[in-house]
Amino acid sequence: MESGKAVSVMPGDRMAAGKGCGTARELVNARLYHCTMSPPARLAVETSLSRVDACQWNALAGEQPFVRHEFLSALHDTGCAAPDTGWAPYYLLLRRADRLAGAVPLYLKGHSRGEYVFDYAWADAFERHGLRYYPKLLAAVPFTPVGGPRLLAANADDRLELAHGLVELAQGLKVSSLHVLFPGEDDLAALRQAGCMVREGVQFHWRNAGYASLDAFLAELNHDKRKKIRQDRKKVQAAGVEFRWLSGAQIDAASLAFFYRCYRHTYFAHGNPPYLSAEFFQRLHAALPGALVLVMALRNGEPIAAALNMQGGDILYGRYWGALEFVPGLHFETCYLQSIDYCIQHGLAHFEGGAQGEHKMARGLLPTPTWSAHWIADPRFAAAIEDFLERETEAVDDYMGELEAHTPFRRSYKK
Repeated sequence: MESGKAVSVMPGDRMAAGKGCGTARELVNARLYHCTMSPPARLAVETSLSRVDACQWNALAGEQPFVRHEFLSALHDTGCAAPDTGWAPYYLLLRRADRLAGAVPLYLKGHSRGEYVFDYAWADAFERHGLRYYPKLLAAVPFTPVGGPRLLAANADDRLELAHGLVELAQGLKVSSLHVLFPGEDDLAALRQAGCMVREGVQFHWRNAGYASLDAFLAELNHDKRKKIRQDRKKVQAAGVEFRWLSGAQIDAASLAFFYRCYRHTYFAHGNPPYLSAEFFQRLHAALPGALVLVMALRNGEPIAAALNMQGGDILYGRYWGALEFVPGLHFETCYLQSIDYCIQHGLAHFEGGAQGEHKMARGLLPTPTWSAHWIADPRFAAAIEDFLERETEAVDDYMGELEAHTPFRRSYKK
């Protein structure tokens, strides 16, 4: 297949399970189905998002900003998620009468970095047995451990068609595996039906119980947690740090440039180059200004740290952070308490604090299950991984139970 070319799928029957096909036009086994209530639909692979109508794509994406055409295009066009960085776009599209009826942000991946669902042990096992794990097929938002739609469709039938299409595409490409990271519940049901195994994980999210103020929220925490937060806040205040919230058009070029300086500095301080470039954030600000919320930390009027959040519907997503100097308590204040305060003052229902972080419970973020779906081509490895996932799920459920038994709230938390 030529790079950057769409591959249309020709009419045909569904691919038999376990069998592959070798040509580009057989990637999804060229299939056409008919519905009495709607025009015929067909699947195709597209390697350039620029050839997909943005309005039609966004009509399927819903309120979450990370699967919008603008966000994904910014990742691709700036080279952050591109073939040169191991992310080769391979989007699966479902079209009906020249209209986009379904889509999946999909990639051929040459590594497992930037995913936040860890399969390095699986890759090592393949290699030890003389098998190739990469490239693999990955449905995800690059560098974004946020749950939400991955099978973008307006109805369950089209969502299921996409799920089956993903498995058939993996079979046709003869890749080792297919992985769908952080799918929504509707996606998960379709992926199970298509034969995928499900993996459970844990993140920590905050839910707004109708708090009138940040102090009202803190009053609901138990004594020890509340005391520790107030002590930490006093340290930040004693250091002369104040905070400013900027959103939309309030975020100017200078503020965005300062944020990126902090973001880049913090990555390099931990010995790693950043995944995302200054150009990416500039593109994001130009394309989706209303989705950005910037928290600036200032001392004596000079900025010293910043956190860039994104908003979709009634959810605020904590995404990117950096600081130029260390102040005790500054990270949690900037990234979590300021974001929670913003949610309370703006009537937002949820704050998602990103991947991992049991320590976030002490700030009132509660354990929340996350999911991924996996299909493994080799039946021997599929059986071994299925057994592993069963045992891992039991361990995750036990862990969730232990966390819930140590709630930071002074009385039972009501969702």
